[in-house]
Amino acid sequence: MPARTTFCPRTLPRRGFLQAGSLLMGGLCLGDLLRLRAQAAMAGKTPKDTSVILVWLEGGMSQLETFDMKPEAPAEYRGEFQPIRTVVPGLDICELLPLHALIADKFNVIRSIKHDVADHPGAAGRFLTGRRPLNISDPVSKFPTIESLVAKAREDRTVGVPNYISNTRALKGGGSAYLGHNCEPFVVDGDPNDPNFKIENLSLDPANAGRLEDRLALLRGFDRMRSGLDNAGAMRAGDKFDRQAINLLTSNKAARAFDISQEPAAIRNRYGRNEWGQRVLLARRLVEAGCSFVTVELRELSTVKPRIFTWDDHGDGGSSIFKNMQTRLPVYDQAVSALIEDVYQRGLENNVMIVVAGEFGRTPKVVFRPNSAHVGRDHWPESMSLLVAGGGMRTGQVIGSTTNRCEMPKDRPLDPNDLLASVYKFLGIDMAIAYPDYRGRPMPILPYGNPIPELDAVA
Repeated sequence: MPARTTFCPRTLPRRGFLQAGSLLMGGLCLGDLLRLRAQAAMAGKTPKDTSVILVWLEGGMSQLETFDMKPEAPAEYRGEFQPIRTVVPGLDICELLPLHALIADKFNVIRSIKHDVADHPGAAGRFLTGRRPLNISDPVSKFPTIESLVAKAREDRTVGVPNYISNTRALKGGGSAYLGHNCEPFVVDGDPNDPNFKIENLSLDPANAGRLEDRLALLRGFDRMRSGLDNAGAMRAGDKFDRQAINLLTSNKAARAFDISQEPAAIRNRYGRNEWGQRVLLARRLVEAGCSFVTVELRELSTVKPRIFTWDDHGDGGSSIFKNMQTRLPVYDQAVSALIEDVYQRGLENNVMIVVAGEFGRTPKVVFRPNSAHVGRDHWPESMSLLVAGGGMRTGQVIGSTTNRCEMPKDRPLDPNDLLASVYKFLGIDMAIAYPDYRGRPMPILPYGNPIPELDAVA
């Protein structure tokens, strides 16, 4: 990445922090917010030093072409690919995932999660909020997803980088809902593999730097006034929070975390020099810097031909599911296996949980499109597979199974809420905590769900 010269290498935890005047003058300023955070910490609510990376496969990954193959099923069910053995006896996965096969002892596969929503936005909302959507076709959820709820539950946590970062404003069917804009992500869009990639608004340009200095001078004036007026010291007690606010505004920790050019070339190459690989690598840098929740949506893949847009492989978009998988899975395999390996090699496996999932699975039976040579699989929430790694858990496990044709769970049927409960437990967040909805009614973080015992951290 070419060297960049900036007037002032000061960083902001969120885009809005550039508006320094609004933080230091009027309304609820950052100093006020930090005072509230300190009160929460004094009440024993300081969160654990844990983070989650959600790799989201929008459109719905086919379990039969990845982690739950059925080689003994009839041809119209099993598809074109063959399973291969992994380093874990009994865990076979798709032949297009050879790098996953080499590190299968470092992740768990869950094969028996199901729900009942078959529309894309509604299924994503169902999976990520723990509640059935009011309208299964609404692209914006009326309930907050897990990422926003984590941001809300950890709003008293200040580490120099945003608590919730994503490469999209909101996943289709997701959003912060009644929690408000403060629980939306710091968005890192663009292609981190681009030599000119940079995060806008992390560095103060000369004009903004001068503006901040003006506000600091004004604040120092207020400090002197407070010292003269406040004999009891009550106002001075709040000054430390204003200083914390300035320190947060002028920290360079976020800029370093986002500067992917600091990674050695060998590491960048290991992830894959493409937008998916570098997005996943950036996610590792962000949780290592202290971000609580990073969402990486592996959706559009513009650097391969034919161009891939989502994992929604119906076979009606000009290519079959098998051709799409031959293009997509090697890129996915390299990026996600590198992330898992990297987390373990850097000693982060007890502090970082990785979840790889989409909103549902695909139909067990291949669908042949009329007047088309292409084939695909349609939406299928009745059975799906996902991957979980890190989190201090025992790995190399296969959790649950499906019937011979992958139509439904055979044993250990699980709900998406059980996975969410495991994530909240890992993050040290009480699922019974309630936040008021649009009508002021208290809504618990999760209405039901039991943590999956196999995902518990090993003592």
